[in-house]
Amino acid sequence: MLEELSIRNYALIDSITLSFRQGFNVLTGETGAGKSIIVGSLSFLLGGKAEIDVIRSGCDEASVSAVISVNKSNNDVIDWLKMRDIECEDDVNDVNTVIVRRNIKTTGRGSIFIQNVPVTRQDLSEFMGLLFDLHGQHNHESLLKKESHRVFLDRFAGIEDEVKDFSKIFLELSEKRKTLENSLKSDREREERLELLNFAVDEITKANIQTGEIRDLENEVQKLSDFEKLAGFINTAAECFVDGEKSILSLTRKVKNALENASTVDSSLGEVNRRFENLYYEAEDISQDFRSYKDSLTFDPQRLEEVNERLSLLYKLKKKYIKNADNQVSDEEAIIFYRTSAQAEIEALSSAEENKDKLKTAIGILEKTIVTKAQGLREKRTVSSKNLSQLITGILKHLGMPNANYMVKLSPRLNEAGQTSYGPYGADDVEFLISANTGEPLKDLAKIASGGELSRVMLAIKTALLSEEKQKEVSGVQTLVFDEIDTGIGGEIALKVGEYLTEIGKFKQIFCVTHLASIAVRADNHFKVDKKTEGGRTFTGIGPLNADGRRKEIARMLAGDSGSAALAHADELIQKYGNGRRSG
Repeated sequence: MLEELSIRNYALIDSITLSFRQGFNVLTGETGAGKSIIVGSLSFLLGGKAEIDVIRSGCDEASVSAVISVNKSNNDVIDWLKMRDIECEDDVNDVNTVIVRRNIKTTGRGSIFIQNVPVTRQDLSEFMGLLFDLHGQHNHESLLKKESHRVFLDRFAGIEDEVKDFSKIFLELSEKRKTLENSLKSDREREERLELLNFAVDEITKANIQTGEIRDLENEVQKLSDFEKLAGFINTAAECFVDGEKSILSLTRKVKNALENASTVDSSLGEVNRRFENLYYEAEDISQDFRSYKDSLTFDPQRLEEVNERLSLLYKLKKKYIKNADNQVSDEEAIIFYRTSAQAEIEALSSAEENKDKLKTAIGILEKTIVTKAQGLREKRTVSSKNLSQLITGILKHLGMPNANYMVKLSPRLNEAGQTSYGPYGADDVEFLISANTGEPLKDLAKIASGGELSRVMLAIKTALLSEEKQKEVSGVQTLVFDEIDTGIGGEIALKVGEYLTEIGKFKQIFCVTHLASIAVRADNHFKVDKKTEGGRTFTGIGPLNADGRRKEIARMLAGDSGSAALAHADELIQKYGNGRRSG
């Protein structure tokens, strides 16, 4: 469970420390207040990628840390820590405390610690994945991808480790088959192949390729090639924005001074004055960044020539060694992977004659193993697909889709000849189908589900993966974070989603970023995110709401203000759905 979260110099956040409790926690605030920044900082701590852009302007580094309580009976987490010699801090009630810290500096470098032990980002992501599950808008997109459906089913079936073992065996079989195929070639073909592979390895090694450099170089070439045009645009913008006598910045400064004086005469102008001050300070912040960018502009023809030469080499290697594009890896990674594969093939070809018989025997054993294990996976997926279909259908009915019919379709993978085809995850195709209304046939989610329906389907899947028995266990993921879970819903449906999140909150710690009062009113703990300007700087802050503050925030979410009518409506909702709820 997340007990405490500290954020320093992250985006618009200066310094905040928050304490959290078990149950259903909501984060609300006006559009643009910075709710996404809070979620972003948590994602950063969970092992997400980070750019130096997240560092607050004028600061050297951003950091996020958390105090997390871990049940001693959570064997997955405890074993993970023990394997890395990381000791927890003993607490009361069979709970351990773990402190996780991560920072990033303007140099692009950063550090990550679990307790006081430095770890990699991959380690961090793996560890936090045992404790947290963050659901954001991108999860909607993953739900529409058929390849992710198998992942959800395997997680529900509890066969993820078995699938990983199968994948290792399948990869080993594929490599041995390829090795045998190559070893059966004639000596002449083998020698020609070895010569080609050795040349490729040497050429790629000399190039010293770095991941991501093609994209960076292409951006640099575009900037240098169009420097004159870019400089012209920047100079024009500078004259209009900051340099000229009638520049935007100059005019806004005059308007600001005039409004300040006017508001001393007529206090009704106070709100207009405050809003314009925010506009002015934002313009000043932009002007500082703009001046820095303008001052940094330089043209280096020699650098342009160097970059073009480097790109030419990389394009040549890309054309030679990338045969089939894979969107999941970069071009640089694909070239380097070709070198790795070539080195393995060189080694195999060099000793192929000695290993032919051994390879044939090993391949035969692996093929039998693959068939047996694939059948075992299919049996477990068959049972789990039926259970998951029924469970999600039942949950959707509670979430305002009473006529929904959800089906996890399990089909055998077949080749063009109609024979069983084995892949890295078995011999099954998994697809999620849904009929949202009575009488409609089951169809692909992407073809019929609206944004609101997708939100509820994803919530149903997340809940199903926790099943009632698992919800009561102390092991497994203890904290779920929902961002954009209320996309496309409202009214009675929002009430049902709030009710369901509350139910999950009885067994898990829930964080939900929402703009709907009907969801927020059910929270056990309510936090408000706001943005303010002090000393010419903008800050995002967050804090717990007491009973009165929560009442006003619910009113604002209902009507955009806290007038008497809105407050009365808020009181009605709180009395009906929020009785007994704690303040933040």
